[in-house]
Amino acid sequence: MDNDLFPINIRLKYEIASELGLSDKLKQYGFKGLSASETGKIGAIMKKRLNEYKKDNLGD
Repeated sequence: MDNDLFPINIRLKYEIASELGLSDKLKQYGFKGLSASETGKIGAIMKKRLNEYKKDNLGD
């Protein structure tokens, strides 16, 4: 996958899915093949990382 062709949120989804051990499942079935629990975990981690990024880079 060429990372330059995908927006940061898509790259982040794939990165987190890989960290959770879901790469093979994604390649075979896509995001539609993930359970609600799996997609929820990905979403929660994405939200946490994006909030940390905003805090670190945009300041409050």
